Amino acid sequence: MISADSSDNEASRTARLIAQQTLNGIERLIEDAQKNVRPLENEPYRSQLFEFFAAAHDAALIPNDAEVPAFEGLDEDASELDLSADSLCRLLARRWGLDMAAREAQAMQTRLPAEQLERMRLLWSVMRMWMEWSYAWRRWEEFHSRERTPET
Repeated sequence: MISADSSDNEASRTARLIAQQTLNGIERLIEDAQKNVRPLENEPYRSQLFEFFAAAHDAALIPNDAEVPAFEGLDEDASELDLSADSLCRLLARRWGLDMAAREAQAMQTRLPAEQLERMRLLWSVMRMWMEWSYAWRRWEEFHSRERTPET
């Protein structure tokens, strides 16, 4: 007989695996867009990014951003991984050292190097699309319920 703790641990491991695969896949996608000097908003990048979003949403890895306190879920090594737009971009910025580079540039009152600035721009694109999709999916039922009546 499988215990509840065992099945919870398995579900947690599965969600964590999906989160890591999503994070790694998005990182590769951004790097490919950067290498090819293509915006993420264009195909094939937009569709591929949306596939990552849908997988993360289906795995319940994208919490309602209105209910998540600032800076929650930002640790890649934590048992649970939050893939809200904010957390996703902070995790990637941390992987690439952008967080430290931005702090250093601000402290020294200099500009970010061109490559890091381009990665920052790509992260902003990811964040904007991810937030838009999160908002739309969260409100889907509200606008597609059968009980909804047209306003007069």
